[in-house]
Amino acid sequence: MPGLIDCVTAALDARLSLDADRPVALALSGGGDSMALLHLAADWCARRGRRLLTLTVDHRLHRDSAVWTAFAGEAARDLGADWRTLSWDGPKPATGLPAAARAARHALLADTARQAGARVILMAHTADDIAESDWMRDQGATLGALRDWSPSPAWPQGRGLMLLRPLLTASRADLRALLRARNALWLEDPANADPRFLRSQARMALQSETPSFSSSSRGPTATASTIVEAMKSSPMIWSGLVTLPRAVPARTLAAALLSVSGQAAPPRSPRLTALHARLASDSEVTATLSGARIQASGQTLLITREPGRTGLPAAALPPNAPAVWDGRFEITAPEPGWSVGALKGRMASLAPVDQAIVKRLPASARPALPVLFRDADPRPLLAWRVAETRCLVAGRLIAAAGGIGHEDQLTHSSGETPPADLFLNRSGG
Repeated sequence: MPGLIDCVTAALDARLSLDADRPVALALSGGGDSMALLHLAADWCARRGRRLLTLTVDHRLHRDSAVWTAFAGEAARDLGADWRTLSWDGPKPATGLPAAARAARHALLADTARQAGARVILMAHTADDIAESDWMRDQGATLGALRDWSPSPAWPQGRGLMLLRPLLTASRADLRALLRARNALWLEDPANADPRFLRSQARMALQSETPSFSSSSRGPTATASTIVEAMKSSPMIWSGLVTLPRAVPARTLAAALLSVSGQAAPPRSPRLTALHARLASDSEVTATLSGARIQASGQTLLITREPGRTGLPAAALPPNAPAVWDGRFEITAPEPGWSVGALKGRMASLAPVDQAIVKRLPASARPALPVLFRDADPRPLLAWRVAETRCLVAGRLIAAAGGIGHEDQLTHSSGETPPADLFLNRSGG
């Protein structure tokens, strides 16, 4: 037991700030894994002076879900933690329910944690979860590897948020032993024994095996350092384009495509593998994949947003509140009446000074730039002229590549802005 407590304490100390006013969030289902993490995290927060915010998602999939949610809330409050319940409302899919529930859960957790000021969400995955995920991949499931420290998979809700899994070296048996020693109760979700679900099949198949742990990453890698340097050295990153060394791993290429396109779902593996092979063998490559355009010349990749034949949809902006457009830009309009859309098809209507700015960018990066216009005046203005506009692409890619190692670094991942003097000339309106 002391070994488990020491291990979790070390994991939290390594990633979390020891003197921050903001809360640490924790996903609490009421099951044995998350209940054990609740106890360990509450102890750590009490020692370090941090606030613990526990979040319970009621998926509304079982008649007793409200009872389970109330149980989790009572346990959290008994240990001095703040607690909020979140509901997955609306119709549920007839197929792919586990994946849909997981996506909804991450989105709800991320939205609530970010609004509360948290930057890290603690998750109670264990060594057993790693073994089960490996088994499921062997059966053909497309699952990412569980990492101790990774960006929230929800986008754009999870922007600027990291997930910390301090229990990946522990087994479920270890955690239940901890709870028994503390006379603590936990819930058993009947879905975990439902053979209709692949995760349940994995649990049953691995019941007699002792889980082993293989760490996927501990700290920045050489690839992460390369990505961070590439982002810092690019004078045009505020526009949403990415330049990378051509010889990047397939995983990094996938993260770059996802970040530049603003999409939430990664590219399919066969198409990604084919593109990666082309980049390794062809001298000049131009391709599109997952909403991104890839141009390879020499040893450099230029990746830009591909707006498609029909362009990107326009959207009304709320006043004085940040809104994410196209998964790439966070825009705060100063007053009502503004809408945002893509520059594609509007270049000739820009003021000459803004046309000159746009022409500094590679041609492929121009059509997907955000422009703002009023309901009564359709003439476009580059978004930076009117509103606080931050590009989320670089921060998302750096986090995905492992370039964020600590909670305190997340203060610098809120988005990129242009050079201070680029829009000093206000005659663009």
